[in-house]
Amino acid sequence: MERTDAAARIRTAYGQMLLLALLGIPIGIAVGAVCALFGRVLLAITAFREAHPWQLIPFLAVAGIAVAAAYRRFGRGTERGMGLVFAVAHEDGGEDEIPLRLVPLIMVGTWLTHLFGGSAGREGVAVQIGAAIAHRAGRLVPIEHAGRVFVVAGMAAGFAGLFRTPLAACAFALEVLVAGRLEYRALAAALTASLSAAMTSGALGLEKFEVPVDAALALDAPALLRLAAAGLVFGVVGGGFAWLLAWGKRQAGRIVNPLARIGVIGVALSVALLALGAGRYAGLGTNLISLAFGDPGAVACWDWALKFLLTVATLSAGFQGGEVTPLFSIGATLGVALCGVLGLPAELMAALGYAAVFGSATNTLLAPILIGGEVFGFANLPAFFVVCAVAYLVNLDRSIYSGQRLAR
Repeated sequence: MERTDAAARIRTAYGQMLLLALLGIPIGIAVGAVCALFGRVLLAITAFREAHPWQLIPFLAVAGIAVAAAYRRFGRGTERGMGLVFAVAHEDGGEDEIPLRLVPLIMVGTWLTHLFGGSAGREGVAVQIGAAIAHRAGRLVPIEHAGRVFVVAGMAAGFAGLFRTPLAACAFALEVLVAGRLEYRALAAALTASLSAAMTSGALGLEKFEVPVDAALALDAPALLRLAAAGLVFGVVGGGFAWLLAWGKRQAGRIVNPLARIGVIGVALSVALLALGAGRYAGLGTNLISLAFGDPGAVACWDWALKFLLTVATLSAGFQGGEVTPLFSIGATLGVALCGVLGLPAELMAALGYAAVFGSATNTLLAPILIGGEVFGFANLPAFFVVCAVAYLVNLDRSIYSGQRLAR
């Protein structure tokens, strides 16, 4: 009898896993399609703003006030953004729903932020879109913990649909909720959702950023010391970004009225963005990433610091977007700034910084290593492992996501 019961439980467990994996495919297709729309419009907006910075950036505060007013009028219950996603995913976080009205609000809000020059990212939008769509589907599945599983799968699909790095997206969703613990229950659904989302967005014309890094590095003792030193700096900068962002949000919160807050800081940001390079530090930071890999000599040693500070100010004010692409930009330009000091190739250092600063700021390990492989090629995977591991160890468990928990 006991053997029969055990066999039945195994069949049930594998049957549920198969069902979740199969359901991850349509979820990934749906999320990938939305991410393709969002990403392609965002790239067009970015190109338009870069061509007309003086005509658009002065109105950043006006755009911010409009978005804040829209959230106040139509978005009650969605203001927490990623915090809401984490609360629902934790199941005991006091939330049990991610309203679908979050999707159009955050898409339009982020488009406006970038059109008028706010220094912000895009992954937060994609992850929230994926989580909202997947969680709604998961509530219809009569399997224990299906809601949490599908939130994780949706997060993976959103990240993969936007960046087209499905392996890193799957790892990111599994490890970001609780630092130090993987959400293995969601592995099958997260993998199929991320793969299908990446393929869907690619089929719909969303290009993937990838730069093959040819510089190979032998892991002898001197190289390991240099990589460890690079990881130390990247880890401190990523952890410092997470700490300063939390501090900045607390300070900005002293202006209680969100419309006044975003208006006042938006005016200051417009002045700073135009004064500091006429929009060089506006938007995603993809312009700086392109310089880091295409013309590293054009990267100034202070580019990473100014992008760091202006991104913190933009997000602290309440502008919509994310943090990850600016973190990629900060890491890549910081890597170029360090290459002469550490005696490593600029292209390789830019790639290592791109991955490691992101990992440190999000308090994740596997995702940045796989980002390194999927974006820059797997030939230098050992170097990415060393640098990202050191960055992860020295970030003092800081994270840009306030809802992230630590494994006990």
